[in-house]
Amino acid sequence: MALGTTLGHPLLGVLWGVVVGAIYSASLKPTRHAYVDNLMTGAALGIPLWGLISVIAIPLLSGQTPEWSAEQMRAHFPALVSWVLYGASLGLIIQGLTESAERILGPEVEVESPAQQEKKRIVILGGGFAGMRTAECLEKQFEGDSAVSIILVSDTNALLFTPMLAEVAGSSLEPSHISTPLRSSLHRTEFIRGRVSKIDLETRRVILDPDHASRESAAPREVPYDQLVLALGSVSNYLGMVNIERLAFNFKSLLDAIRIRNHVIEMFERADREPDSALRRTLLTFVIAGGGFAGVELAGALNDFAHGILADYPNLAPGDLSVVLVHSRDRILPELSESLARYAQERMEARGVTFRLNTRLTDAHPGVVVLSDGEICAQTLVWTAGTGPNPLLKSLPVEKDKRGALVVENSLGLRGNPGVWALGDCAALVDAKSGKPCPPTAQFALREAEVLAKNIRAELQGRPKRSFHFNSLGALCVVGHQTACAELAIPFMRNKSVRFSGLFAWVMWRGIYLAKLPGLERKIRVLVDWTIELFFPRDIVQTIDLQ
Repeated sequence: MALGTTLGHPLLGVLWGVVVGAIYSASLKPTRHAYVDNLMTGAALGIPLWGLISVIAIPLLSGQTPEWSAEQMRAHFPALVSWVLYGASLGLIIQGLTESAERILGPEVEVESPAQQEKKRIVILGGGFAGMRTAECLEKQFEGDSAVSIILVSDTNALLFTPMLAEVAGSSLEPSHISTPLRSSLHRTEFIRGRVSKIDLETRRVILDPDHASRESAAPREVPYDQLVLALGSVSNYLGMVNIERLAFNFKSLLDAIRIRNHVIEMFERADREPDSALRRTLLTFVIAGGGFAGVELAGALNDFAHGILADYPNLAPGDLSVVLVHSRDRILPELSESLARYAQERMEARGVTFRLNTRLTDAHPGVVVLSDGEICAQTLVWTAGTGPNPLLKSLPVEKDKRGALVVENSLGLRGNPGVWALGDCAALVDAKSGKPCPPTAQFALREAEVLAKNIRAELQGRPKRSFHFNSLGALCVVGHQTACAELAIPFMRNKSVRFSGLFAWVMWRGIYLAKLPGLERKIRVLVDWTIELFFPRDIVQTIDLQ
């Protein structure tokens, strides 16, 4: 019997789905008593599995070509519902089996080595993806071990889910819905909200700034450590252009996204009562510097937002509005293949975004953005064109690369400084197998955190440490309303990937990132926001003035 006929048989199709779905759900790591959360996670992860198996794998194995037409997508919809149900139900089954096994067999008993008998303090600096994931992995590595204390220091009390930051600036999501409180997410980690002012590698202490409320009288707080993890993230790098740093909006934090959204609404309010057409166009011209993921996603979100709220301003015309993306290279999205990058540009241009490629920002003045090939009259400039490691690393007397990141060994340990580790944007790390530098992305930082936690435990127990290796899973980028680009690596096939675009990639983007969003409450809030967006216009209420 042909493979297509076999897979097309209803009972065998269900069996195939159950087997693969069970393996997929088994890859989840259930948290104790988190039945609903695991249900939602499994259901959300069923979306990309539907795409890979039902839409791509089965047609290819049957000798057919996958199709992306609207008619074909409607035909695949029952399979999508099935995969979501598989993920949800099997997520519950795996959760129940895991807890039943723990009750019957009991938790794993660990034999403490002499190195663990003495109280050890592991201090993590940074509450982003790398820092929070490291703390989570350390909690699992040292579960039930009271001889180890874990401390996380961050200047904010929440993890910001940056892949959805552009949707906050575009008024698609509420700001608090993409932030997860660190205190409630970490169960045995001591959280300290504070800003690090100095790291003393000789005395093995971290010095924090005094509290803002009592800065004049309070003495700096010192946090001693036995093991130190540097996960401080990155900051914007303006390449020495002082005027751009002074006049441009940053796009790194939740506060930045809120400010951009409020500013866009303010520009519409001012333009609505401006009689001069030239001044109206200046007010409604929004310039984004940088054609990477952040710049492209922000340009798409602001373009959708701006065109969506035009109906609320009867004195303004679509011709008054302009969203301009400036990029120094000959194409946007260098992280994706050229074909997907060209597709993204074409779709965004069709929706009104203007591109200035092979162009650099050289200066900025109030109301004017100066480029290498001319000027743009605009009241809004957002900088996403350059980032660098946290400036605190400059004070450390250790080896750094040209970006300013700390050169670390394959184990993520800092060379010449036992017990000090770095990952994510702070680390210049070379893959142990490929020999290539690891990109400072969240995808890599999360995997680095898992290896780092195991290596800290190995060091405390006197065991050999692991070297880091990870093959990228691919990349996803939203370029506008219900349109995205996706390039996903094919497992066990080097340098091979599958590429998607359009509505299907957009659905996959939302499914994957919804699954990765920490916490059940946040998942539900984001789902509600997305549902409301389908039926109601964008909100143009300005929040508190944050200037």
